[in-house]
Amino acid sequence: MNYPIPENEAERLNTLRGYGILDTHPEDRFDDLTRLATLICGTPISLISLVDEDRQWFKSKTGLEVCQTPREEAFCAHAIMSPELLLVPDASQDPRFATNPLVLGELHVRFYAGAPLTAPNGHHLGALCVIDRVPRQLSREQLESLRILSRQVMAQVILGKNLYDLTTALKAKEDLEQDIQKLIQDFLPGSQGHA
Repeated sequence: MNYPIPENEAERLNTLRGYGILDTHPEDRFDDLTRLATLICGTPISLISLVDEDRQWFKSKTGLEVCQTPREEAFCAHAIMSPELLLVPDASQDPRFATNPLVLGELHVRFYAGAPLTAPNGHHLGALCVIDRVPRQLSREQLESLRILSRQVMAQVILGKNLYDLTTALKAKEDLEQDIQKLIQDFLPGSQGHA
């Protein structure tokens, strides 16, 4: 099964890796957003999906047990191709997805709506998506809510990266200050390190 690949795929993957979020533990701040998406859209499944070289990995999931699926099966691999929300009212009738194992298998995906997670540099890293096992539509308000939530997911990704960078910088500063204090003590008159 083929899937589309963005023209800027190498840069997109570098951006995704730069956030250091792949294969991290679940976090309430992301789980709250997927739960909110299911409540707003009335779907049994919602995912925060990040698309790397060969899989889609779920940072957060509501209504689904698996942690990832192959990229060739990923609806989100199609959602990252455009800044627009991807809407699939009935996957069994869509030529892109009708033979997809997620449609034909026990998951029985019929409805999919995915809002891309767009980094500040314009790269689409994945999608916040809602899924149902029956064909359906979303209201204009629900679609706009999904777009808003996808921006909040991306804000949390950026916040996490900034917090990690700040913590790392503070630790380096503390280590440097300790090294300087040790040097000063070693060279002060009367200290054991003074010759």
